[in-house]
Amino acid sequence: MASRPSWDEYFMGLAEEVAKRATCDRGRAGCIIVKEKRIMATGYVGSPPGLPHCDEVGHLLRRVIDEDGAERQHCVRTTHAEQNAICQAARYGIALEGATLYCKMEPCRVCAMLIISVGIRRVVARRRYHAAQDTREMFRQAGIELAVLEDAVEQYDSQ
Repeated sequence: MASRPSWDEYFMGLAEEVAKRATCDRGRAGCIIVKEKRIMATGYVGSPPGLPHCDEVGHLLRRVIDEDGAERQHCVRTTHAEQNAICQAARYGIALEGATLYCKMEPCRVCAMLIISVGIRRVVARRRYHAAQDTREMFRQAGIELAVLEDAVEQYDSQ
């Protein structure tokens, strides 16, 4: 007899299902925001409504140079899954104070600032993000619990 998944495993599995709607094949990330074991909002990587998607017209890549001099490519056509989930909650008047956010990898710096600003108290990520040092420090300062299920850095094309 199979054992039931933990709540974190259950909601992470649903976030991975949401990711199937993503319209940028570099990340295919999904996000679920949960409060008291109830889904409050979902989001996936995609362009704002009415704008072209990566899957339709290609990526809009920008070169980013890290402090250590390493060059990376970042697609700026899309909104991150975490941002889309927070926007959906805002659009429908859903308060996120005290909620838990489930996502594919540790949030980027901008997503982390939004997460802090809306009062989310816990973040569960499947894997690490290569540029999450600022996120970890901001979460620490803000008292947000960060749980990473797999201690491996998420890899994606043109990283």
